Amino acid sequence: MKNYPRLVIAGTSSGVGKTTATLAILTALRERGRLVQPFKVGPDFIDPSHHRAATGRPSRNLDGWMLGADLNHSIFARAAADADLSIIEGMMGLFDGSSPVNEVGSTAELAKQLNAPVLLVVDGSAMARSAAAMVTGYAHFDPALRVTGVLFNRVGSDGHYQLLKAAVEQETDVIPVGYLRPDVSMAIPDRHLGLVMAMEQGDGQLYQRLAKAALETVNLDRIEALAHSSGTLPEAISQPIMKNRDRTVRIGVAQDRAFCFYYPDNLDVLKAAGAEVVTFSPLSDQVLPEIEMLYLGGGYPELHGEALAKNTAMRAAVKRFAERGGVIYAECGGLMYLTESIRDFDGRSHEMVGIFPAETVMRKRSLTLGYRTVECSRRCILGEVGVTARGHEFHYSTLVAREPLQYACALSDADGRSKGEDGLTKHNVLALYTHLHFARQPRIGTALVDVARQSAVRMSMNAG
Repeated sequence: MKNYPRLVIAGTSSGVGKTTATLAILTALRERGRLVQPFKVGPDFIDPSHHRAATGRPSRNLDGWMLGADLNHSIFARAAADADLSIIEGMMGLFDGSSPVNEVGSTAELAKQLNAPVLLVVDGSAMARSAAAMVTGYAHFDPALRVTGVLFNRVGSDGHYQLLKAAVEQETDVIPVGYLRPDVSMAIPDRHLGLVMAMEQGDGQLYQRLAKAALETVNLDRIEALAHSSGTLPEAISQPIMKNRDRTVRIGVAQDRAFCFYYPDNLDVLKAAGAEVVTFSPLSDQVLPEIEMLYLGGGYPELHGEALAKNTAMRAAVKRFAERGGVIYAECGGLMYLTESIRDFDGRSHEMVGIFPAETVMRKRSLTLGYRTVECSRRCILGEVGVTARGHEFHYSTLVAREPLQYACALSDADGRSKGEDGLTKHNVLALYTHLHFARQPRIGTALVDVARQSAVRMSMNAG
């Protein structure tokens, strides 16, 4: 057993400011000299990018549906092992998950899996004694959950906070830890997939303002005390994969403002299977690095369509790599890049790589969102028929095929209902709309690395 000081920061609902509160606390604790390990509940990529900017450490996703209790614990314990404390940002409202009638995938479920206390973020802008009723409801809805603290957001004055604090202290046993004032300078801009990424925040002044705000009106001693009240957990469970002793496979991972959605654990699984990760930019680089495989993650290619189209050298290099038998694994934004063109929200069409005979069309009223199970319906670079993996789908684009498209995977939702097909395939290329989390199915990492190693040998022989 080991002590992992930890605290879950949860909201009463989406939009109450839990990301702002989380970032303020992360940056303020770092200012205090603490080594803080961040986590995010759910499949989100954007909040973790801000966590990393605030702490200097990669943020890890924890998810009850995608990963399950054992993997959540293992991922948490490995990442938290050397930290002074861990802060886990929840998703949506505290009890919201994959179903309206159970806790699966919710922040509450994750907090119980890790036996972690919960700090509740409440929008206090238009209430006083009613805050006590709200806090009471959340604290007692599930007796197995420990809601131990409350932080009020959007509170205009210390006098207003004192009213909220007195109400909560009089009527509940939940500890008020302070408040944050409404401040537009601390707001992170929003767009169609959520908040903008951390790499787009410029010089980091946002995080400095957040730290200053927390240091002024939040009782960080109380927050640290809550984290240290969490007790012990079993130590990290070893990853259920073995290091491949064969020749290392170099994987080129697209990393820039157009392609920036990756689970750190996916890269860890690939490394454990024998890969070396090399980053490159489809936006700015003219040539591919020396690699045996490409990994094109999700992101915002639709916002950078003109720049991606103008980089004809990179588009041609990716297409040549595919046509020579090179392994390409792509997700969502990566899939879009591999089609013939992207038509953005303004109706402008931008030429892309052209491996798949389709145009990707952005439509503001065409949101696809939800947990997914992917099952290989034919042999592909993910493995044999029947291999399954879990992930998440979130996009505003649709494919308009110009010729019949070939798919390698069957798709179903969190309740097991069919959602059609996914996994465009051609040559040694597989492109999914679904973002998979490899930790649940590490055989995928092994399969990708093995196929890349074998294809590299064939490509070398053909070149010779």
